[in-house]
Amino acid sequence: TICASRAKYREGRRPRAVKVYTVNLESRYLLIQGVPALGVMKELIELFALYGTIEEYNPLDGYPAEEFTEVYLIKFLKIPSSRAAKRKLDERNFFGSLLHICYAPEFESVQETRDKLRDRRKYIAKATNFKGL
Repeated sequence: TICASRAKYREGRRPRAVKVYTVNLESRYLLIQGVPALGVMKELIELFALYGTIEEYNPLDGYPAEEFTEVYLIKFLKIPSSRAAKRKLDERNFFGSLLHICYAPEFESVQETRDKLRDRRKYIAKATNFKGL
């Protein structure tokens, strides 16, 4: 849904929904929906690799998808890479189909979630010059 109550001076070039992601909702895992079922996995991975190192990827055969489309799961090495890929490639035309990209924290292990939260705490401490950690 698009935000209709945004002040005129705050509007960008493209209409956007108001979204807030917590640290826990962001993930190195991205779920890519709307990929045409044309055997374009190699091209998809090459496109996403422009935004960072991909640790692993695979098609999700059991995941619900529209007819003639596939769903892929991509795991980036770092969260900023997945953040950039999501921002740049969401709603992008790819072989005649619009990609829909969302974070997939449900695929993280408990240890990966702990590491993500620990890294964020370190980043905030460094950014605010907090010496308590």
